[in-house]
Amino acid sequence: MAFSVLRGCPAVPDRVEPAAGDASARLVKLLAEAKQLAKEYYALTGRPLGITGEVAEYEVARLLGVTLAPVRTEGYDATWVRGRKTEKLQIKGRCLAEGPKPGQRIGAIKRDKPWDVAILVLLDQDYEATAIWEADRQAVLAALDVPGSKARNERGALTVSKFKAIGRQIWR
Repeated sequence: MAFSVLRGCPAVPDRVEPAAGDASARLVKLLAEAKQLAKEYYALTGRPLGITGEVAEYEVARLLGVTLAPVRTEGYDATWVRGRKTEKLQIKGRCLAEGPKPGQRIGAIKRDKPWDVAILVLLDQDYEATAIWEADRQAVLAALDVPGSKARNERGALTVSKFKAIGRQIWR
């Protein structure tokens, strides 16, 4: 089993193979089918199917061992116990095709909701995680407050490159 980990992060297997017949095995199969459907839909229509967020949340849970919050929890998507502290995570995903265009944005960050860390999951064109980045709340809010961009200032949307500049890579 291969492991991907960066300093300060727990070692977790790249691929977890659940026991046949259990619910996690069905979930793995279902997500594989959804990823394939999303790829086909994009090939036919040129439009994304809209599963990036769900895939990103699943990948963070699988790869980093975080606990997903109940659906529609206000402000955060998961919790992560590190040391003695439980952090609330706002998870964002971005699917980057080969040769991505500069200026690609991640989804809106909810600045007025309770969360401690923003997580960015980068996915390839097959919806497979290629990297996970984190940025603390203070750094994200400071970046959102820099004058100049309506998308950033009003909608809370950072570019992938800006998120990388203020964050740190925690998985690859």
